[in-house]
Amino acid sequence: MFDVLIIGGGVSGVSCAMILGSAHKKAFVQDKKIAIITHQKASSLQEAIFYNAYGIPAGKLGADLLVETTQQLHEKYPHILQIEEEKVMKVTPLEEGYEIETNKEVYQSKIVVIGIGSSNLFAIEGLLHYVEPHQKSVPEKQRIQLKNIDHKVAEGIYVCGTLAGHRSQLSIAAGSGAAVATDILVLWNNGVETHSHDSIKVKE
Repeated sequence: MFDVLIIGGGVSGVSCAMILGSAHKKAFVQDKKIAIITHQKASSLQEAIFYNAYGIPAGKLGADLLVETTQQLHEKYPHILQIEEEKVMKVTPLEEGYEIETNKEVYQSKIVVIGIGSSNLFAIEGLLHYVEPHQKSVPEKQRIQLKNIDHKVAEGIYVCGTLAGHRSQLSIAAGSGAAVATDILVLWNNGVETHSHDSIKVKE
């Protein structure tokens, strides 16, 4: 049983994983089991090149970012399990948490974060009744989103990135994933506000 299983190895999903990973020294996070399914084939980053994304070198290819960020996640936060080359087919509620069925395995998690794209090809069984037209995309593109309030779809289910109803910008997607991660940290901290910052200052 994972405490959090993130679905999607694109911007929002990996951003969420990095924030959760960076908080591992906090007492209320140390025992948490976190995993991410890094399915990336349908990521919009595959054909992207960036000149206008904060902190990203001009001319950086999205395809390179996909590789570099999951590598960074592995190197900096190896306690987060990366599940590769699996596609989620079904999410089923359990008495506690959810069962997540992929094309290869079955997992269980107390919290599920959906961080895949907003294509109308979305086909995860068990989540289809949350699907609605994307509120910030032109109708011709037929984009979809999952019904949510501040990223929360239902108890124990969060959505981030374009599938949460955000516009398709790298900075927005990264922030969306980070926002979900901090909401989960607050939940783990019994509702007390918290976040995860790194600093060059030496703590006494």
